[in-house]
Amino acid sequence: MDLARDQQRWHVGADIGGTFTDVIALGPDSGAAVAKVLSTPAEFHRGVIEGVVSSLDLADAAPEEVATLLHATTVATNAILEREGAPTALVTTRGFRDVLELGRLRRPSLYDLSWQKPRPLAQRRHRYELDQRIAGDGSVLRPIDFGEVRRVAEAAEAAGIKAIAVCLINAYLLPELEREVADVLRSLLPGTYVTASVDVSPAMHEFERTSTVTVNAYVGPVVRDYVGALGTGLAEQGITAPLRIMQSSGGLLDAETVITRPVQIIESGPAAGVVGVQKLAEVMGLGNVVAFDMGGTTAKASLIENGEPFVAADYEVGGGMNVNRGLGKGAGYTIRVPSIDIAEVGAGGGSLITVDIAGALHVGPESASAWPGPAVYGNGGTRPTLTDANVVLGYVSPVALAGGRVTMHPDMAYASLESVAGELQLSAFEAARGAYEIAVSNMTKAVKAVTSERGRDPRDSVMVAFGGAGPLYGAELARELGIATVVVPVHTGVFSSLGLLVADTQLELVAPATSAVMVEELAALFDSLEIEARRQVSTAQESEPKLERLLDMRYRGQRFELRVGVPDQPLDDAVMAQVRKMFHESHLRTYGRAGDDDIVEVVNARVRATTPNPRQLTEVLRIDNEGGSEQVTRTCWFDGPLDTPVIGRGDLTDVPRPGPMVVEEMDSTTLVPPGATAHLDSINNIVISWPAEEQNR
Repeated sequence: MDLARDQQRWHVGADIGGTFTDVIALGPDSGAAVAKVLSTPAEFHRGVIEGVVSSLDLADAAPEEVATLLHATTVATNAILEREGAPTALVTTRGFRDVLELGRLRRPSLYDLSWQKPRPLAQRRHRYELDQRIAGDGSVLRPIDFGEVRRVAEAAEAAGIKAIAVCLINAYLLPELEREVADVLRSLLPGTYVTASVDVSPAMHEFERTSTVTVNAYVGPVVRDYVGALGTGLAEQGITAPLRIMQSSGGLLDAETVITRPVQIIESGPAAGVVGVQKLAEVMGLGNVVAFDMGGTTAKASLIENGEPFVAADYEVGGGMNVNRGLGKGAGYTIRVPSIDIAEVGAGGGSLITVDIAGALHVGPESASAWPGPAVYGNGGTRPTLTDANVVLGYVSPVALAGGRVTMHPDMAYASLESVAGELQLSAFEAARGAYEIAVSNMTKAVKAVTSERGRDPRDSVMVAFGGAGPLYGAELARELGIATVVVPVHTGVFSSLGLLVADTQLELVAPATSAVMVEELAALFDSLEIEARRQVSTAQESEPKLERLLDMRYRGQRFELRVGVPDQPLDDAVMAQVRKMFHESHLRTYGRAGDDDIVEVVNARVRATTPNPRQLTEVLRIDNEGGSEQVTRTCWFDGPLDTPVIGRGDLTDVPRPGPMVVEEMDSTTLVPPGATAHLDSINNIVISWPAEEQNR
């Protein structure tokens, strides 16, 4: 790759949110152009194309000047949440047809007698059994009858099946057999999306592997069609740059690989923001950071510890907001692929404010979505949302948002809040402030899920608040949790898109290590994975990847594993002793106890190949506003009404300025409450500080 030429071209990051699609184009001399457009749920790719074209117009850049297009998308997630994936079949071993139904017998709410498991994505009549069997040691007990496979293909075609998941029991020990079944089905059913579990999650645990490959098949045609439509639409605009998509684990992946393994982009959007925060933490020299992202539909929290985000081995999707851990699982569809550990609650700018039958005020999880959106947008919405409450409280401009793209109608916001206030016998201002405080309370659950519930004290961290609504709530949320410092970065409203621009390209391979009981065997397994990783990421455009070795480990008899990094040196007994020591320490920190070396088991070996991004976050941490904007005030409601200065980021200096104040920008608004101070640091972050007496007030 010609880096000198590449630096003179534009790199575009586009992130789809529940309300807005955010796009940032970064060009020569660190020039940046930001576009924020309403998302287009019916055809999400149209909003992306509109945003990309708008950002290039603002930058006065030609389509052929785009070097890469980096993307975070909710398309796969929405297909599951809205049950709009492809008609899917499962092909498995005889006797295992009902694995998806049996699951792990968990309940997310132990005492909720009305709770029901989510319906399997492959209906029972579309789960086909093959009379074959691979033993636990990898030997073939019963070979595959390919006449039976042909009959399965005929039945699937007659049923109108568009996607097939193949998951044979113990196939991770003999992957070529499962791939052969998948290849035969592809040849018999051209156009049908067929995926094998060993190409998605080649590890033990039949339920997790079956669930993962079924989800992959279910969303596969949707993602394939979306990526194709996006590519075609961009090409029509003259943009032919390669497309890369953010994975749930925080690395970028080429579009072709995403089409074959779409399950890896389920948490694409939230991961991009955490990557941006991780890069910012590196620049600032911060070890422990709570990344807090609030957009149009949800608020998300993740913990970065010692410069690295937590990466979960599996997670669930489609079961509502993800704030549960451990025994709280079971509400959604299990996916066993690496994912940044992110907790979500249904609190965003578009979250609806309601009153229940008992007269209690609630915020979310239902959202007004991008259309009709909050009442204040004037698009036909009449139910009150957090955005409407923020306008009533004076926190958000009553004139326009997104650089004037969204015209505000404050009278409609007041009218929507009065409908709720009347039920509560409160004023619109009191109801709006109550909704604000309830939202803050709800969001503490997400932060605690990734901190205190993991044995980490949130007070030991700095909070980075971003997203369209994050800076409106970050300071109050931090005070509630006892966090002393909140950082609001440049381009905060499109920070997930910015994270895309600085993210690394990443690939992770896994292989079962149950037979690698000797150090020599384990070293050979790592070597083979590294060779394959280099083969998959080595292209003319990429530099030599950085390789990391990891092990999934557990104590004998345990059901789940912890992931431990392996030192970058030749594997021998001394290195394995270090690895076991790190495992004990991780287990103690996570669960409060540790065992002995003689009961430690290695389950899987992993190799992560990372190609570093040559672009640095510091290239865009600048602001055009040099300060001196016209000084205006607006009445904002806290415990009561206060005249509050409304300023630009550039009006702050390195001298702390006491709140209250509102900092307005094109892509976001930052609220500095009374009692807090704010200043600008050396890289143009807004730094909000709470004195000790104000924390947990």
